[in-house]
Amino acid sequence: MFESAGRLIYGGRWTLLVLSLVAAILAAPFGLQLFGRMADGGFADPAADSTTAAGWNDAWYSGNTPDVVVLYRHPQVKVRDARFKKAVHDSLRALPAQYVRKLATYWTTGSKELMSTDEHATYALITLKGAKQQAYAAIKDRLPVANLQVQVGGSVPLLKELNDQTAADLARAEAISMPVLLVMLVVVFGSLVAAGLPLLVGLLAVLGALVLLRLLTEVTEVSVFALNVVTMLGLGLAIDYSLFVLTAFREQISSGLPTREAVVRTMATAGRTVAFSGLTVATSLLGLLLFPQMFLRSIGLGAAAVVLVAMVSALVVLPAALAVLGPRVDAIRLTPRFGAARAGAGVWHAIASSVLKRPVLYLVAVTSVLLALAGPFAHVRFGNVDHRVLPATAESRRVAETVDRDFAKNSMATIDVHVLIERSFTTRPAAPGPLGQGYSPISAVTPIDPTDAKPLADRLRELPGVTGVDLAGLSQPNGAVRLAVRYSSDPMSDAAQHLVTLIRSMAPEPNVRQIVVGGPTAAQMDLMSSLLGRLPWMALVVGGVTFLLLFAAFGSVVLPVKALLMNVLSIGASFGVIVWAFQDGHLAPWLHFTSTGTIEATVTVLILAVVFGLSMDYELFLLSRVRAEWLRTGDNTAAVATGLQRTGGVITSAALLLLVVIGAFSTAGITIVKLLGVGMFVAIVVDATLVRALLVPATMRLLGGVNWWLPGVLRGVHRRIELRESSPPEEQRPGTALSLRPGNDPAPVTPLHASRPVRKRPYSTAADNPDAFRSGTQRPTWEKVTAGRTRVVRANPDGPGWTWAEVDT
Repeated sequence: MFESAGRLIYGGRWTLLVLSLVAAILAAPFGLQLFGRMADGGFADPAADSTTAAGWNDAWYSGNTPDVVVLYRHPQVKVRDARFKKAVHDSLRALPAQYVRKLATYWTTGSKELMSTDEHATYALITLKGAKQQAYAAIKDRLPVANLQVQVGGSVPLLKELNDQTAADLARAEAISMPVLLVMLVVVFGSLVAAGLPLLVGLLAVLGALVLLRLLTEVTEVSVFALNVVTMLGLGLAIDYSLFVLTAFREQISSGLPTREAVVRTMATAGRTVAFSGLTVATSLLGLLLFPQMFLRSIGLGAAAVVLVAMVSALVVLPAALAVLGPRVDAIRLTPRFGAARAGAGVWHAIASSVLKRPVLYLVAVTSVLLALAGPFAHVRFGNVDHRVLPATAESRRVAETVDRDFAKNSMATIDVHVLIERSFTTRPAAPGPLGQGYSPISAVTPIDPTDAKPLADRLRELPGVTGVDLAGLSQPNGAVRLAVRYSSDPMSDAAQHLVTLIRSMAPEPNVRQIVVGGPTAAQMDLMSSLLGRLPWMALVVGGVTFLLLFAAFGSVVLPVKALLMNVLSIGASFGVIVWAFQDGHLAPWLHFTSTGTIEATVTVLILAVVFGLSMDYELFLLSRVRAEWLRTGDNTAAVATGLQRTGGVITSAALLLLVVIGAFSTAGITIVKLLGVGMFVAIVVDATLVRALLVPATMRLLGGVNWWLPGVLRGVHRRIELRESSPPEEQRPGTALSLRPGNDPAPVTPLHASRPVRKRPYSTAADNPDAFRSGTQRPTWEKVTAGRTRVVRANPDGPGWTWAEVDT
């Protein structure tokens, strides 16, 4: 499959490059239209009662949530001064009526909550018409007032600042990461041409991220936080994948292969591994589609798509460029050429030797470290996203903090209780018609009255912790009464959540047809219920699909299970560090954010999906090489040692490059992006060092041949789904069997002739019973693989085990 793809890419190399260039040029303007089309919020379950209640607040009770908050202050003049009132009202009356639905000020409402405690500041509430962002753009320049200090906040300006901050963060991250990546790639490859290729693929992935997210805005809402997350993943993985493909191609060229064969062999080896890695990461991210929250769904879909774009770019555009360049990929050399470490030498060989000699010690030590890192997650507290996701200098955040600090607020928290009253119909006769026609009955809906909810309100007052119940709204068209249940606990406390549970469990009065509970406490409870209800399904689906992909890649049922367990440890370590850094605030002075004492729950699920995919990434690259050595030698210990030595340098380089990208994006002003960046950073460091270099080799050494165990009933399944190349490994020559021990000359095998029958005994029989072949008196077992090719399994003459080779017939 991948060899065929390599031949096609080589044959159409110029066509592919031209089409890619034209597509990039045409798509760029479309992708740049993304800015300003993204939405904020998206953290709630649309089907939850609290979400329904929030919608009713706006739709049924005159829009209690304003779109714009305009804060006015004068250091000497007080709000009650007529001059203050005239200046504010003259400014608000001048706003275009076609954009403003409703205005509310201290003077129109008489509410003391709209005047600061020092009486020198007030704020106006503006509800907009139509498209909110366009309406705000039309009025924002008219909001300043002469001689008054004016600041603008609210949900619409907050979204505008989030969009602007996202664009600025993206530009800064690229400006920081690109030069550093170029220098590091030059150090890795020594050639300016080779170093530039991964960056070009990375830029294609970034452009692909913009275009994909822009397309998504046509069919669904896309979270404003999606851009940085998706771009970070696309750029980082595109460079990672390109590094593996480029390294494999340079190895093939340096071995003397012509360019065409080098491209084909690169696709058959590194290309296969990159494809499995991309599918694994994308599968993890697509698990976010199981959740109803727009924040998770839009990021999951966009991130999975951009991972596939990065994978395709590394498997199509980059090989096409390599096919054109050939040996010139090492042109413009800036550093001297260093020879590769010989077998049995180098740092990674020393690490492998140490781990394989003392696997139990390393297993216990590394597991203890990972569990210690995960420890802080035991006291995690989940909360909501608010204005503090923006930098402290953001105007919308300053307005919100000023209102919270300087204005008198009701000290009691509230729970919204929407009571839908059973409505009766009355029938009365109509007046006779002008020509004496008969009477026709008229039906009318009986109006509701606040007293209809009085029995329920009295019962609510008797609940523990309730300090009062007030009428907060009346909707005659919808037959609804809104009650505000006041209590003195923290909205996120256990007591507040218990109170919400009690209200929801109350039996309605005879005249009440439905009770819907809302407010921040109910919203947080509904969010956690939604996430926890779907999290097991995500684990089942993502874990199951990942297991199948790894099973297809490695032909073992043990390695996929082991890889999933390794991922759990990496994810636990990441979550522990996130709680320590963000909830406990230990990194707040260094990363310049405000700790809220909680972690947003939906962001935790996002980190789970991203870290799961990335943690699988490097282990998959390592196991692919170990498997190749295992198939070549049949020696598990030697395969692990050689695999770690051969992949150590390139995986470390790839991890460092990805860390540069993540580190650059972690400088973002938005706290959510910082939090995700730190989680990814920890996961990659843990995975590329403790897990991949120490824990995986130790567990594989202890498991021995069990690593490659495949039940007989699954062998046929694996043979049908395995992505396998028809060409032999590079160390194998047609017509020879491979020795178990490196360095021994291959033993000759007599080729089969077409007229000679082939015995059908599967080679796995020899694998299961190697002792039957040690006497040297029994003939090899031959198995037909494809037309013209046969696999030969024979006893190893030098010790336990068996050897096999595929030969041309």
